[in-house]
Amino acid sequence: MLSITRRGATTLALLVALFSGACISAARADDPPADPYEPWARVLAKFVNARGEIDFHALARERTDLDDFLAYVARVSPNTNPASFASRDAKLAYYINAYNAIAMFNVIDAGFPRRLSGFTKLKFFAFKLFAVGGERISLYTFENDVIRPLGDERVHFALNCMATGCPRLPQVPFRAGDLDQQLDAETRRFFGEQRNLQIEPERKLVRVSSLLEFYTDDFLARAPTLIAYINRYAGTPVPAGYDVEFIDYDWTVNDQHRETGSSAPDA
Repeated sequence: MLSITRRGATTLALLVALFSGACISAARADDPPADPYEPWARVLAKFVNARGEIDFHALARERTDLDDFLAYVARVSPNTNPASFASRDAKLAYYINAYNAIAMFNVIDAGFPRRLSGFTKLKFFAFKLFAVGGERISLYTFENDVIRPLGDERVHFALNCMATGCPRLPQVPFRAGDLDQQLDAETRRFFGEQRNLQIEPERKLVRVSSLLEFYTDDFLARAPTLIAYINRYAGTPVPAGYDVEFIDYDWTVNDQHRETGSSAPDA
């Protein structure tokens, strides 16, 4: 979810190297469970509401399931156990669930920041490393070097960095057998929310989430224009000649209690 220019890529790589000591890992020696997503399913069902908001403070007090799932992610991946992830959908479901769980943990580990901005944002996405299948990786590298190359642009409506501008976090895990239908449903739901898509006929303008600006190339690989892509999933089609304007991304952490003053200020 971290948007960065090509000019900043080299600098970012150097900074990541300098901060590579700040990494998190979890490893368990026990065998993989029959359903590795069961602990993650309990986390989503218990701590995520119907609006996709997360009760981070309650989760921090009851972390067993999240820790168990992250321990599984730390030791098992498509690289370490290729037979368990024979299909692309199996790999992609694993990666989406792993990314979302790591991001959720990252909010707690970062001390419940109110917003992901400035150095907090860089640390959240780039400087902190996490264990995935025995390898240490940042969320930025995980998304851009592992997940996006699998070639399904709909992942952008499933990956969740725990910010308010993100797609709504589902209350169930992504599953290989249902992945195509789940990704389609999440994409349609994204474009069905007014916060992400606003059509203004009087101005011949469509306003759409900045996600489509961050990852324009991914969407244009599937459609000739952004409007053509939107119209594959939106309930109300956008006329082809409309101008496109991007809605500012809301980097406020998507905490259920963010309006109560319980979250810490920006780091």
